[in-house]
Amino acid sequence: MNRLIPSTIPFLSANTPAVSKLESLLYASLRPRITGIPDPPQAQQGINVPGVRIAILFSGGLDCSVLARLVHDLLPANEAVDLINVAFENPRVHKLARDNPYEACPDRITGRASFDELATVCSDRQWRFLAVNVPYSETQQHRPEIANLMHPHNTEMDLSIASALYFAARGSGTLARRSNPKPRAYTTSARVLLSGLGADELFAGYTRHATAFKRAGHVGLLDEIELDVGRLGKRNLGRDDRVISHWGREARFPFLDEELVAWALSVPLTEKCDFGAEDTEVENDDDSRRLESGKKVLRCLAWRLGLKAAAAEKKRAIQFGARTAKMETGRTKGTQVLS
Repeated sequence: MNRLIPSTIPFLSANTPAVSKLESLLYASLRPRITGIPDPPQAQQGINVPGVRIAILFSGGLDCSVLARLVHDLLPANEAVDLINVAFENPRVHKLARDNPYEACPDRITGRASFDELATVCSDRQWRFLAVNVPYSETQQHRPEIANLMHPHNTEMDLSIASALYFAARGSGTLARRSNPKPRAYTTSARVLLSGLGADELFAGYTRHATAFKRAGHVGLLDEIELDVGRLGKRNLGRDDRVISHWGREARFPFLDEELVAWALSVPLTEKCDFGAEDTEVENDDDSRRLESGKKVLRCLAWRLGLKAAAAEKKRAIQFGARTAKMETGRTKGTQVLS
């Protein structure tokens, strides 16, 4: 990992060369991961629903929105893409709420907003927003199965994350189109699910990265990134793969392509994020330089691709966005071992 810290930290912008490099690497990563996928069984059986081969685990956040936008450039224009958005009924949050418990979830709100932005920027693509709503009773019913799948991981945080992925990968919910806003039951036929996992670890997207910089400067930030990247396989990949493959679907992780990871670890920190940047005038710059410092290179790419709302979206962990965390009463911590 490159631990060089330049004496001057510049603001990154959409015109920064690293943004173009990341874009080309993501295209190269996505191309083999979304092409050559067989038609889904439903399409082969002649069911009167157009088959979908690709779906994206879609919270509406930065990582998945960029993946969706790049997928649009690579797939034939007549091929639909499912955007799977999961929301949970959480009794601790919703017991006093009068609003729809699912539509009030943070990830549902950002998901619909990013869906609208994608539909505007890529208007010739059929995007299908698949809303997966999970009642509390169903979460409890499937809890033993999820705990078994994610083993040997055994903490409350693992369960919260695994639950969101489990129900998202099941791929059953409701679909509503702009031309026909009435929701109808729908299950995705996609066998390949794209995930944005890895972007936060590589490009300093977590809140703890900003905290590390505040506490110990760039050295502390580098230490935190190195720790996150080093434990990614053990901490996330096995658990996530087991939960998703339970439904006969395969997760693919474009941000974890070998060449992309090698590049991200070889370039200076200042080509990925711009914590501590000095405000200097740069010719032909734009407002993208004012975006949040964490994952700045990816934010600038989203900005360049026309996803300006997604570029400014704050990072939110899946367990809080989908509201799978802290469903039970009492002071449960994420590190607590399941009982």
